[in-house]
Amino acid sequence: MKNLFELATATEIRERIGRLCATSQRQWGKMTAPQAMAHCSTVMEWAVGDKIEPRMFLGRIFGPIAKSQVLKDEKPMGRNAPTAKSLVVKDDRDLGKECARLSALVERFSAGGPQGCTRNEHTFFGKMTPEEWAQLMYKHVDHHLRQFAV
Repeated sequence: MKNLFELATATEIRERIGRLCATSQRQWGKMTAPQAMAHCSTVMEWAVGDKIEPRMFLGRIFGPIAKSQVLKDEKPMGRNAPTAKSLVVKDDRDLGKECARLSALVERFSAGGPQGCTRNEHTFFGKMTPEEWAQLMYKHVDHHLRQFAV
């Protein structure tokens, strides 16, 4: 399964982020392209350990089952997957700045490898290995790039 610890995969994701433009049309969802990139950056900040979010109550109940479903194969995340309210970006953002921020976080995560990955629990999925974080971060960013046909 693809993951952001693989140099080729991280490079592919960063190139796709670079192809996102102001005219990229959303295929589903409500966030604009800059908002979606800001949203992805926030989650990447969890993965590198810059931010720690407390476990969600529903995550304690459903998180392990959901994690096993999301990470079981190469299948992309489904359209309109639920998002924690704290992760919804509603204010206007600059696309160039948000793409640069996300690309830098992907590079940092990839270059840090498993030893640079957070040991904190995911707010919904709970305990995760560095490899699970790398797979989830790939799938999550890929999901939002697909959202804008990139």
